[in-house]
Amino acid sequence: MSRPAACLFDLDGLLLDTEPLHGRAWRQAAREFGLELSDQQLLALRGRRRLDNASRVIAWIVAAGHESPTSEQLLAVQQPIARKLLPSARAMPGAPELVRRCQELSIPMALATSSSHDSVGIKCAPHPWLELIELIVCGDDPELAAGKPAPDIFLLAARRLGVAASACWAFEDSIAGAQAALAAGSLVHVLLPDGLGREHYPEEVRCLRSLAELELSGPGLSR
Repeated sequence: MSRPAACLFDLDGLLLDTEPLHGRAWRQAAREFGLELSDQQLLALRGRRRLDNASRVIAWIVAAGHESPTSEQLLAVQQPIARKLLPSARAMPGAPELVRRCQELSIPMALATSSSHDSVGIKCAPHPWLELIELIVCGDDPELAAGKPAPDIFLLAARRLGVAASACWAFEDSIAGAQAALAAGSLVHVLLPDGLGREHYPEEVRCLRSLAELELSGPGLSR
């Protein structure tokens, strides 16, 4: 395989095991407004921006016959729960090693995450190895026109690194994220989450059960 111009990493569910914690926060918040979120609904929230998810959960609340909260009301419940839980998130197996190896090989790296800037700070603080990633593009970046599954965040991250998105390798776990990275033209590696199999993703992606399956060997990455 050719050496990537850069590696573009998602954060939640890819480098950090935050998705179960996000799921708990959304589930508890939705319950306050009469809705019990299913596992499939929680999977559908993966990879998307906070406000996009709030809109989706509100639509489910209304469809279930309950009174519609505003996004502000829903997030006023959800956010304190998430902020309390997220600092306990552990690194995904193989993630620190992958990031360190990219740094050793001088492969530029960026986080391309739907999380907001403040949320990224909370999650990353206990993990100093994430400081090796030189660029962070968040879901609330003022230059970001649309969130995943739109390709904007990967295109923006690549542009700020000074490389073509089509020359990058993107690492994702969510369906929305994989769609976004593919639309940007990147070579996409998907870390399959619990509950989703290979059949749920576009056939062009390369699927992994663990980041530890990837071995970095100069001048490029090999599997």
